[in-house]
Amino acid sequence: MARAAHDAQAVTLPTRRRFTIDDYHRMGEAGIFQEDDRVELLDGEIVEMSPIGTRHTGGVNRLTALFTRRLGRRAVVSVQNPIILDDYSEPQPDLTILAARSDFYSTAHPRPPDVLLAIEVSDSSVSYDRSIKLGLYARRHLRELWLLDLPGKALDVYRRPTASGYREHQRLVRGRRIAPLAFPRVHFRVADILG
Repeated sequence: MARAAHDAQAVTLPTRRRFTIDDYHRMGEAGIFQEDDRVELLDGEIVEMSPIGTRHTGGVNRLTALFTRRLGRRAVVSVQNPIILDDYSEPQPDLTILAARSDFYSTAHPRPPDVLLAIEVSDSSVSYDRSIKLGLYARRHLRELWLLDLPGKALDVYRRPTASGYREHQRLVRGRRIAPLAFPRVHFRVADILG
């Protein structure tokens, strides 16, 4: 009899509650998060992001300058701003190249069809970005993701999203060039991206 009671207790597990984007925004409005808190909503969980180091900052600034100069008004270059993937995910990629829009997304956050390219700059978060964010972006059909691997001194390019991940992956190092799918005539030298 004692074993049956023990087994019943082992089966009863607490239920996790997934937060929606509306829940997440209400928490922000209620002051649960401070304006400078580095959090994002990923698959219903509120995740605290790593502090930004100087190497990461330099990478984001370099990419911002490169893309702004090369794309001009053909796209919106968005820096560390939210994108809505679904009702449970609102990540903030380090850089997002968005379809040009006259309101610059002031009336609504972009959604996957608006995202031409998402870029994550990874310094201390390389394994997290590969294991969690990569799959989330693929499942929500972000057409192209670049992961700037600062410790590995390489650029990982992911394309052709599916529910189980990206079908295409290239790891590029200095000496190579890359053009985003949305702008096939706009080439970037990997050396310029890496700095």
